[in-house]
Amino acid sequence: MIRTYLGFDFGERRIGVAVGRTPGNRCEAIDTIRSVRGHPDWHHVTRLISTWQPAALVVGLPVHMDRRECMATAAARRFGNRLNARYNLPVHWADERLTSVVARHMLAEAGVSNRRQKPAVDRLAARILLEEFLDENPQED
Repeated sequence: MIRTYLGFDFGERRIGVAVGRTPGNRCEAIDTIRSVRGHPDWHHVTRLISTWQPAALVVGLPVHMDRRECMATAAARRFGNRLNARYNLPVHWADERLTSVVARHMLAEAGVSNRRQKPAVDRLAARILLEEFLDENPQED
């Protein structure tokens, strides 16, 4: 059975979004949602959920390298909990340590200038965290 997941790389200004499907764990960076002081554009989120009809949502959880939580961890948890409350979909948490660093490196290797990287970093980070989540959590059919 094919299952669709949406992955979110939460940020105070931008939220990267990726879609992934199992089996096969094919993921694609699809969008960036504007966020104002941690308040996302919920109409945009609703459109994405309506379009992709995911079975579950995956939210990146920012933590320090030693796994200690930080202020951003609480904000990402609030976002994930609000996703669950609004859309009644399961929300899974994914380790997002270094996803933005890897995304910037990938874009630089592809020849994308620093100025042009900003819009793409968040959605690419969402793809990376979603791929890692799906690889580490095999879905049972």
